[in-house]
Amino acid sequence: MLKVFLLAVIGGYVFSLLHIPIPWMLGPIFSIITAQFFYKGTLSWSSRLQDIGIVIVGIAIGEQFNLSLFRSTGILVVYMFLLNMILIASSVALAFVLSKWSKLSLKSMILGTIPGGLSQILLFAEEEKNVDLAAITYFQIVRLLLVVVVIPFIVSGHIGSKAAVNIPMSYSLVLLFLLSWGFAYVAKRFKMPIAYFLAPILLVIGLQFAPFHLAPVPPLVMNGAQLLIGAQIGLMLKPHMVKLPFRYLAAGILSSVCLIVITYGTSFIVSYILNFSFATSFLSTAPGGLDQMVLLANAIHADISVVSIFQIFRLLFIFLFVMPALRFYYVFLAKKTSVRI
Repeated sequence: MLKVFLLAVIGGYVFSLLHIPIPWMLGPIFSIITAQFFYKGTLSWSSRLQDIGIVIVGIAIGEQFNLSLFRSTGILVVYMFLLNMILIASSVALAFVLSKWSKLSLKSMILGTIPGGLSQILLFAEEEKNVDLAAITYFQIVRLLLVVVVIPFIVSGHIGSKAAVNIPMSYSLVLLFLLSWGFAYVAKRFKMPIAYFLAPILLVIGLQFAPFHLAPVPPLVMNGAQLLIGAQIGLMLKPHMVKLPFRYLAAGILSSVCLIVITYGTSFIVSYILNFSFATSFLSTAPGGLDQMVLLANAIHADISVVSIFQIFRLLFIFLFVMPALRFYYVFLAKKTSVRI
């Protein structure tokens, strides 16, 4: 674990010197992925450390959340529903075309292209029969990596201005972190989705109504959160994954690029209709991980509240509607096939 930490620090420091967007997340991702292809030993990282980073991000979002956004939730839900319908329909269409070309089963391809949470998609795939779990894992990881690596450079030209503020570390922030961690742990036991992210946000939003001041998260701590998350992402892509058939490898990259292009297009619709900035609109619709998109929104001073709501809605939409619909369809298909036999 110490080796991964040192690699992450080196990567983050080099990327910060090069003025690359969100350097303390992209740097560790790049350095750790590169190291895995040359270092023959074992590189490991605790998922608990990633959870610590996610809790910190959740606290920062809760503190910056614009409560007035709840007043327009009704119309936002309509637009978010339509945008997600476009995204899911595009994913299924992509899966159909790429399945024909790559010779990967349509069932596996659909699970590979749907931009849901990585762990939830893989858990769903493990319970299904006749799917290529290795290919699905590769597709989902490549999507996350490409989104995290490509999108910062697309939106980097839209960085907003914000005066640098020196925020000291405080005991009250440590107390807030411990409280948020405990709340997230309990929420996880009650099966709350993305608990280590959602629970701190909800807790801090609730504490905003209390008659005491919430300590802001210092930039140094946010950089640390980027590192903790980036190190885990960097370890996702394993060297053995590139041993998949060439058409699988190419299809994974193609599907990810197509999803980025599609959401890039829909971001202009969001920007035009809802009058959001391009950066906020693109990060809201991008098919990336929730924590990574919000971290990027914080780094370029996009509207964190909007990005959080859109990204959370996408994940919940896939968990609550798309995944059950797929399961129902697969069960129906299996029964229909067994009747024919």
